[in-house]
Amino acid sequence: VPPRYKSVVTPRRAAVAIACCWLVSLLVGLTPMFGWNNLSKMRRTEGPNATQAELLITCQFETVISMEYMVYFNFFVWVLPPLLLMLLIYLEVFNLIRKQLNKKVSSSSADPQKYYGKELKIAKSLALVLFLFALSWLPLHVLNCITLFCPSCHTPPILTYVAIFLTHGNSAMNPIVYAFRIKKFRSAFLRIWHQYFCCKGTKGGTAEEQGD
Repeated sequence: VPPRYKSVVTPRRAAVAIACCWLVSLLVGLTPMFGWNNLSKMRRTEGPNATQAELLITCQFETVISMEYMVYFNFFVWVLPPLLLMLLIYLEVFNLIRKQLNKKVSSSSADPQKYYGKELKIAKSLALVLFLFALSWLPLHVLNCITLFCPSCHTPPILTYVAIFLTHGNSAMNPIVYAFRIKKFRSAFLRIWHQYFCCKGTKGGTAEEQGD
């Protein structure tokens, strides 16, 4: 069966999928602003006669954001199921590509082998991105689960700081992975680096681009 990726994933469909992802992310991220937060709990703690000026809020994440939202809605709905689904999809992708590569082909069928070899390399790069995402975000979600389901359990603050650092660091990992694993990304990265950081022109392109 010939690859149908280009016929299925058109630029229009890709743009719609990206727009939907951003819209869903925006709605999920803004859910606490629609009322799912700890404001009512803090008002009950301060007392029914406390005025808005008297209601002082400690500027800490767990103080204002509900752990029920973070665990049940954020983690159990929007992080864990997509992560498991992506894992199953990648396993199926690797299985299909390896089946194609293991087929006995004649000497005139070098192009499919080359195509699937390139697809396998890209799939490995994207799987590495998925692995780094899980490695960066699961520790914080596990700590949130501990906070919700075991209120008496004490977690060292340093673990929370490391988990938060990992989530922020994940944003910087993807461009590095793409640059080292995918040649076109690496060429574009080097071009941007030389043009905007080294103040060098791009006349003639980089050595890698000239060798393509």
